[in-house]
Amino acid sequence: MIAIIDSGSTKSDWLIVDSEGMEQFRTKTIGMNPYFVSSEDIADEISKNQDLMKQASMISHIFFYGAGCSTSEYNKVLEKGLAQIFKKSKIRIEHDLLAAAYSAYRNRPAIVCILGTGSNSCYFDGRKLYEETPSLAFILGDEGSGSNLGKRIIRSYFLKKMPKRLSRTFKERFNLTLKELNKNVYDNKFANAYLASFSRFVIDYKHEPFIQKIIYDSLNEFMINQVLVYPQAKSVELNFIGSIAHFYEDTLAAVASEYHLKIGEIIKNPIDNLVRYHAIHIIPKLKPLKDSEPQGASQESKASG
Repeated sequence: MIAIIDSGSTKSDWLIVDSEGMEQFRTKTIGMNPYFVSSEDIADEISKNQDLMKQASMISHIFFYGAGCSTSEYNKVLEKGLAQIFKKSKIRIEHDLLAAAYSAYRNRPAIVCILGTGSNSCYFDGRKLYEETPSLAFILGDEGSGSNLGKRIIRSYFLKKMPKRLSRTFKERFNLTLKELNKNVYDNKFANAYLASFSRFVIDYKHEPFIQKIIYDSLNEFMINQVLVYPQAKSVELNFIGSIAHFYEDTLAAVASEYHLKIGEIIKNPIDNLVRYHAIHIIPKLKPLKDSEPQGASQESKASG
């Protein structure tokens, strides 16, 4: 069996398929971003999942695509944690941008964007993935993401920029103090997911003019910093992956229109598309593992399709 995992900072979607690419079962775990979790955290989390533990010895290949999997150092954190559970598996770890590119691939080049807890972008020509700018994560970057929207709504509340009616609603809902905020931002290894949790308030009140401007400004910054930097931006489609792109599709279209950009696919949850790509392009090329073959991670920092 083969495990295909799409992992963000908040959650990981697991889909287990057979050698023909047919689904056997699916499950979820916490997000496994190596910026925020250790190898021990990863192994402990997987060990709590009975479905995965029952089939661990049967999984021959693991394709893990994750936020934060951008260097060999961070990828080794994933490798060590996964290898503790999947002792017989050949493990391949890649950046979540590659999963996004695979998921949105429609047999033509495109700029692929992630708008979830965090944000990122790349150009994918069907074989190679190109990044014009690095992801600066939630403190310095992540424009257009859930964590960025969460930061903006929290700032507007504490700086008294939020309309009074919305401010009262925010206070009743969260009863958030500055002390609690500081603790959860500066003493919390999952601070990005914590900030993104406030984007739910943005979703619930997205028709309010004040909230609409927050959404527009955040997505506009994303377009400027993460899309327009590509020479191909105005000649290919923009495909989006993630819940933020899904929930704010109308605003996203309005921002794109300002820059004469064309939006193609918007995919809220990419795991099914990702599995479909593997079934067509990757699984048929896999060789069965031999008993004598060394186990562990087979990593490629820049993979081609």
